[in-house]
Amino acid sequence: MTRLDTVVIVPTYNERENITELVTQIMAQPVAGLGVIIVDDNSPDGTGEIADALAIQYRDRVHVVHRPGKLGLGTAYIAGFQKGFTFAPKRLMTMDADFSHNPRYIPDMVAKSAEYDLVIGSRYVPGGGAENCSLPRVLLSRGANLFAKIMLNLHAGDCTAGFRCYRREVLETIPLEQIFSSGYSFLVEMLFLTQRAGFRVGEVPIIFENRQLGASKISRQEIFKAQYTVVRLAARRVLAGDAQALAMLGLALGLLILTTAVITQRRNKT
Repeated sequence: MTRLDTVVIVPTYNERENITELVTQIMAQPVAGLGVIIVDDNSPDGTGEIADALAIQYRDRVHVVHRPGKLGLGTAYIAGFQKGFTFAPKRLMTMDADFSHNPRYIPDMVAKSAEYDLVIGSRYVPGGGAENCSLPRVLLSRGANLFAKIMLNLHAGDCTAGFRCYRREVLETIPLEQIFSSGYSFLVEMLFLTQRAGFRVGEVPIIFENRQLGASKISRQEIFKAQYTVVRLAARRVLAGDAQALAMLGLALGLLILTTAVITQRRNKT
């Protein structure tokens, strides 16, 4: 069996336009022992079948996990981690399938992992940024990051980024089976738990490129879940005796109630 030192986890749902080129570009990166695990949630567009063909093409370097349906981004990551552990890699990475995370940054992130336990491909450090993103998308991302950073005292600049490189020890230490979040809020919870466990978090600047093909998976429900996750984790800080978190929790609850009211009102109008 080919040794895999770095395994890239790529969750997919209806990504037939992107997955072949993405895997091709990942495999072309100058990183020794690089492999890919595609976690497909029974994509109706045939992404899973394309992934199987890629696994045959790249033999022991590309593997596929098939799931019965859409079970959430967080659980897809966990399924990928569990499959990745079987290869005993040094590092496990996560990235999106839509080219918003360009494979060209993988070598820099792997190199940075020599200094840090978790490396984030970050839009919000010097040299980072975003392209082809609408103003509402930018404001949503900036607001979500600021909210999470303040409420949870997170040190990273890009708290919601899904482009990450974990040392295996981080994922073996954190109780993945106890993580409550299943959607995009999983990313915030993972960063929170990584930081609280005392692991070192570093960032590599990237240019986030908004998807060109396929449909976005972000919904109003995911935004609500992310806010709820931040409030829940902030409450954990309060229970641990963090006085500063108490005042912030009150503010967060107010924002959560307001967001719920707005979403409910819009649904009633449709």
